[in-house]
Amino acid sequence: MKNPPVGWPRISTSVYYDNPRRAIDWLVSAFGFEVRLKIEGDDGSIIHSELTFHGGLIMVGDAAKASVKTGGVRASPQSVGGANTQQMCLHVDDVDATCARARSAGGKITREPTTTDYGEDYWIDRSCEVQDPEGHRWYFMQRMSKE
Repeated sequence: MKNPPVGWPRISTSVYYDNPRRAIDWLVSAFGFEVRLKIEGDDGSIIHSELTFHGGLIMVGDAAKASVKTGGVRASPQSVGGANTQQMCLHVDDVDATCARARSAGGKITREPTTTDYGEDYWIDRSCEVQDPEGHRWYFMQRMSKE
């Protein structure tokens, strides 16, 4: 298998928002994403964006424009009754700090930080789930030691 283009991870995802400009700002503020690329149209709309998070990459797109191009198959959860068809899972060093940062930015905590021990042969995770302003749910995990 050939390597992906330089600077691209093996897997990335696109996330669609009704207001992608506001979403990008919120993701940077609430979760610590970094804007790698943001292409704006003459009218200020987001044409393309790339946000990174510790080696991972997401593209934030305009749901309405993407829906037109794809025959109506792209949407923000807020426009489809809150439904999510994927959930982004991000590994972080400190779930509690990530949760607090998201809460202070207005994120809805749908699962408070919880520690789960998966048994002697596996691992312990501390995790939380945050719903962003348009309804996407983000799952944050921190691997805990088995000491």
